[in-house]
Amino acid sequence: MDRSEQVTKPEPRRVPYDDAAVAPLLSGLGGEYRVRYGEIDELEHARAAEFEPPDGAFFVITEDGVTLAGGGFRRLDDEICEVKRLWTSPAHRRRGLAGAVLDALEGAAGEAGYRIVRLETGPSQPEAVAFYETRGYYRIPLYSDRYEQALAFERPLD
Repeated sequence: MDRSEQVTKPEPRRVPYDDAAVAPLLSGLGGEYRVRYGEIDELEHARAAEFEPPDGAFFVITEDGVTLAGGGFRRLDDEICEVKRLWTSPAHRRRGLAGAVLDALEGAAGEAGYRIVRLETGPSQPEAVAFYETRGYYRIPLYSDRYEQALAFERPLD
């Protein structure tokens, strides 16, 4: 295959949390939470302003106007940020998109001065647990009291 035939992977781009490209991500994530956990209010626990610089960021990957993946981070304290809403459309999984988004988030978090990235995921998301572990995240005690079944992880930024 010569260079002109190579398929390019779409790149994450930084957007505001209230950008139109984020809405399909939140809708898809909400649907996935309902299937896995029933009715929960997780998506109501974040405000758009939390994902704005200098303390936060949100990235999406789109292709032909379709949101494929995305996620954001928000401030927990001066040195620690929290990844939230990391999601890939089921039709586009196994393409490395979540890794590309997480790379963008970690890079932006480091530029913002954070030293540690934390996150929570649910026990009904074993693929997420495996993904984070392969990325160097390790289990820590829960750091919030919203969901007692949540699994918490963190990773120092290099």
